[in-house]
Amino acid sequence: MPEPADIAALAMVVLKHGAAALAPDLAGRRLVISAGGTREPLDPVRYLGNRSSGKQGWALARVAAARGAEVVLVAANVDLPVPFGVRVVPVGTAEELRTAMLSEAADADVVVMSAAVADFRPENAAATKLKKGSAGEPSAVPLVRNPDVLAELVTKRTPGQLVVGFAAETGDDEADVLTHARTKLARKGCDLLVVNDVSAGQVFGRSENAVVVLAADGSAIDVPQDSKDAVAAGIWGVVSGRLRSRPAG
Repeated sequence: MPEPADIAALAMVVLKHGAAALAPDLAGRRLVISAGGTREPLDPVRYLGNRSSGKQGWALARVAAARGAEVVLVAANVDLPVPFGVRVVPVGTAEELRTAMLSEAADADVVVMSAAVADFRPENAAATKLKKGSAGEPSAVPLVRNPDVLAELVTKRTPGQLVVGFAAETGDDEADVLTHARTKLARKGCDLLVVNDVSAGQVFGRSENAVVVLAADGSAIDVPQDSKDAVAAGIWGVVSGRLRSRPAG
């Protein structure tokens, strides 16, 4: 049985936006979605991480399943009930997320990278807890670059597969944010890029969101402020429109 929270969230979307928000337009499609934030160990106690709660990725999975899709959710350090009808693959680090996404994406119709993946990790994780000691400031921690999972998914996508990236951007205004996002879209080469303006602590951990969906063809679609499930429905509406001409599987 679905969790009451899932039922309530989806019911609110339908009540506010109508039955079309949960239209079965993803039936027969296999979707792979990443969510949450990776953690890169510094020692057995500490890690380098980020503020992503995974709530938007969870909403994407919940709404996609309600619209008929087979959904795999690659979850990086998310403490939320599993959405009904969704298979979850738990991961911790960027390398673990990369391995899981490449494995699951092989036969997917749509791949969505909504997880916040650490750009860097400590070069060496200490085997025991690092002590503060009394010798003054600690030694510097050398960092190495993590793999670019989204870019790799783009280069290895199968014919007809749609790859959707996410960008958490900051800027002086919306135009500044979108400029950074368009640069990222061109660099990554994905089909769609969902842009979050996270300036001044917006979005992370909150129940509402607002995004702009940029496409490789230059179009931009606003999904206005609403619950993260309603925003997910708006994102899937864009994706579904681009899937109509692509055969399932």
